[in-house]
Amino acid sequence: MRLFVGLGNPGAKYAGNRHNIGFMAVDRIASDHGFAPWRAKFQGHVSEAKLGGEKVILLKPATFMNLSGQSVGEAMRFYKLTPADIVVFHDELDLAPSKCRVKTGGGHAGHNGLRSIHQHIGAEYDRVRMGIGHPGHKDRVAGYVLSDFAKADQDWLDDLLRGCSDGAAALAAGDSAKFSNAVSLRTNPPRSSGGARPTKGTAAKAPEKPAAPKAAPKQETLSADPRSPFEKLRDKFKR
Repeated sequence: MRLFVGLGNPGAKYAGNRHNIGFMAVDRIASDHGFAPWRAKFQGHVSEAKLGGEKVILLKPATFMNLSGQSVGEAMRFYKLTPADIVVFHDELDLAPSKCRVKTGGGHAGHNGLRSIHQHIGAEYDRVRMGIGHPGHKDRVAGYVLSDFAKADQDWLDDLLRGCSDGAAALAAGDSAKFSNAVSLRTNPPRSSGGARPTKGTAAKAPEKPAAPKAAPKQETLSADPRSPFEKLRDKFKR
């Protein structure tokens, strides 16, 4: 069993915030994979289903970001899980928009949701770090993460969320490389490696071969006179 936790702040006021990208990720997984309706539990909202052969519980803490660990710890203890069974989806300032990395353990880098989870279950859980970019100065961080994604962000955001959903079964199975590949196929689809195609209705021209050098003109050769000396002399006097 795996517990997928999406981090965010509850309520319509925060729904479109950059800080709520974790909520958005688990919502997309629930929608795409036929999870059960959300229900209130563990100071949050949960939904469950099977991904591949693995049972997965989705959790969105309703405690606000800085108290997320209370909800996560309660769910972990109820299902008798360990931190290694938990995957947390969260916004990441240190990654460019649309970038995504999976990490196990490590510090919280000042993220209030991760800090709270560290306090309640320790650091040895998996994180899906979803890049939102950095506003450029630390004094602008709070306003930046608590503001909505811009319209210009919608395309890459949708690709990133779809990629997380595509790779969710692999992540549940513990295959982070396959998960990352699924995300990459959405956010950085491969380009065709072929050259330019000929215009429709026309055949591609084969490269022209150099013309063969012209043969030098043959010199005409005079045939030898077939007459005998006597016949030549006779014909001379006939003139």
